[in-house]
Amino acid sequence: MADENADRSGDRSSRNPRAALELREHLSERYGGPTDARGGAKAAARVEARAAAADEKLAERGRQTARQRIDSLLDDGSFVELDRYVTQQCQDFGMQDKKVYGDGVVTGYGTIDGRKVFVFAQQPAVWGGSLGWAHAMKICKVMDLAMTTGAPVIGLNDSGGARIQEGVASLAGYAEIFKRNVLASGVVPQISLILGPCAGGAVYSPALTDMVLMVEESSYMFITGPDVIRAVTHEEVTKEELGGARTHNEKSGVAQFACPSEAAAMAMTRELLGYFPGNNMEDPPKRPTSDAPDRLCPGLKDLVPTDSTRPYDIRQIITAIADDSRFLEVHEHFAKNMVVGFLHVDGSPVGVVANQPLVLAGCLDINASVKAARFVRTCDAFNIPILTLVDVPSIITGVQQELNGIIKHGAKLLFA
Repeated sequence: MADENADRSGDRSSRNPRAALELREHLSERYGGPTDARGGAKAAARVEARAAAADEKLAERGRQTARQRIDSLLDDGSFVELDRYVTQQCQDFGMQDKKVYGDGVVTGYGTIDGRKVFVFAQQPAVWGGSLGWAHAMKICKVMDLAMTTGAPVIGLNDSGGARIQEGVASLAGYAEIFKRNVLASGVVPQISLILGPCAGGAVYSPALTDMVLMVEESSYMFITGPDVIRAVTHEEVTKEELGGARTHNEKSGVAQFACPSEAAAMAMTRELLGYFPGNNMEDPPKRPTSDAPDRLCPGLKDLVPTDSTRPYDIRQIITAIADDSRFLEVHEHFAKNMVVGFLHVDGSPVGVVANQPLVLAGCLDINASVKAARFVRTCDAFNIPILTLVDVPSIITGVQQELNGIIKHGAKLLFA
């Protein structure tokens, strides 16, 4: 960006060498870009050294850098980085002397299975991955480009939240991101991977996206951490109990997938995108299959027992219907009395919503209703047909369900 702006001003500045020198130095300070101006090269070298040191810190901890994470997600050699030389503009608390290229986030675009996607990856070794104004604007830019071009956007989140040195400007940056999450909702697929501890504002954007994937024993989501809770409410809780992958997959329902490793999370993301179109104006992508579309499923009559009091696993029915018996379950560990997920029929993606007789006899409760309603809305937004398998005796009754709002939450499924 610095070189581009400098070139635009070349005609005017060539008549005034001193003005040209001052302009180059100003651009170097503002954007952190490389320059051959007097003193500017040294400043650029210092900024570059800080970025390299940040990557070295991650390597020492055995963790991948933001660019390594992106490379493991996208097709080989497809990533094109944007705004690499942007730096923060905060002048308080000595931040003017701590510029780092990229401002703690790597943004750009590439392909997954040949289909374009936009991506951003936060760098935890740069101020803890905290979000400042320039950091936020880089994320907003790729989100805008994703909506404009009609392509999915994927966030690799690893951030401690707002950058306190930038104060209100950092919070304004979050507001701009949240706004775009809302504008993109139902327009382009949004997928969030939680790859480290995320707190405060850093967890709200993922909660607004279509799918959230977490890594077991290394990623966390919470508004405030255990230390703050201990100081304010005197409750003792570990970060795993408060916001770990199992907590948000089994209890809160914030996350849809719990993956054993970052590599597994990347592979799951690539598979998940295969069920989604690039945007809400397209049909989901078909894939080749050797499974005949007119094949019979004679075993189905044996899977469903004639005794209505005898439970059975609805997943066996689903996999019998699916191409190549492949079923990708979503929200597997949350509200287990309801099963939702994706399969292919004759190569076309299909969403499945099914009661699970093995758990609570398949009865509907608050969590099952919310889980199914959210999934149905997602499929509806992206033109994914839905297969419904119904075996439900009733809605669960009880004082606690009524007090917690079973009527309004159950109505969400009716509305979806």
